[in-house]
Amino acid sequence: MIERYMPYTGITTGKLDDEMDKIAVLVPCYNEEKTIAKVVGDARKALPDAVVYVYDNNSTDRTVELAREAGAIVRYEHMQGKGNVIRRMFREIEAECYIMVDGDDTYPMEYAGEMADKVLHNNADMVVGDRLSSTYFTENKRPFHNFGNTIVRSSINRLFHCEIKDIMTGFRAFSYGFVKTFPVLSTGFEIETEMTIHAVYNNMQIENVIVDYRDRPEGSESKLNTFSDGFKVLHTIMKLYRDYKPMEFFGLCSMLLAIIAVILFIPILISYIETGLVLRFPTLFVCGFIGLAAIQSLFAGLILSNMALKNRRDFEYRLMLVTRRVNRIE
Repeated sequence: MIERYMPYTGITTGKLDDEMDKIAVLVPCYNEEKTIAKVVGDARKALPDAVVYVYDNNSTDRTVELAREAGAIVRYEHMQGKGNVIRRMFREIEAECYIMVDGDDTYPMEYAGEMADKVLHNNADMVVGDRLSSTYFTENKRPFHNFGNTIVRSSINRLFHCEIKDIMTGFRAFSYGFVKTFPVLSTGFEIETEMTIHAVYNNMQIENVIVDYRDRPEGSESKLNTFSDGFKVLHTIMKLYRDYKPMEFFGLCSMLLAIIAVILFIPILISYIETGLVLRFPTLFVCGFIGLAAIQSLFAGLILSNMALKNRRDFEYRLMLVTRRVNRIE
């Protein structure tokens, strides 16, 4: 056995290769000097046996200094974006249970113990800290954020046939199996959407814990841009819907193209019945090409659906290997 050296940090963990933390609290941070010390302190109080990791994302204030003083292990991700930070955290940290919380002190850490219990003792793969069922809509002073959260939640629940209560929450708990099999593709705030869809699609056990939400303290500013990040989230939803549900996505495209082709073809057919002549050949050609596109879309959905099924089988195999590793360590 050798001590594990963490790249890009210059830190030696002091843990052996086959050891892992019981609970790891992961805090992605960018310029949160006004709140980070309280978040770390609250985490250590709520989970005395947990290890608190603060991952700094190029902060220009005193975030790093204050996090260390509060008792956190500080590490770094130099590629900007919350998704990049989470990718780094998930790669480097080994734990039976992960608690992820934002560094802005909007989530009370007293709920963390209940969330960890659901992972450690109830086999949950992801526990959602549900703000929308409690104080979010009264505490959050940004109305477009409220509207955006409602739209995102409704879209995912309809498209993926699920009942997730809060899609964009930054307060979650994860199992080791989820963390080590989750392919982080997003670079920004759309990462929460990606996590949720990944868990739903792969039939992972998702639990819900209603948590209070409090708005940021005065002087602390949100890094989330309502419109640009909102459009990125919606784009991510459609992209993942295409990737995870290709038959539904391309089947819908095929149906729309077929309807357009039929609508354009009906006048041509009527005139042909009445006169025996095809009066609009260009329109007829367009109908033919649209019809071919509809057929191609349908077959694309069938092919990609089989590929998605194979990916699910491969995922189950990877998950089995990860679970076997956890059992061996325990």
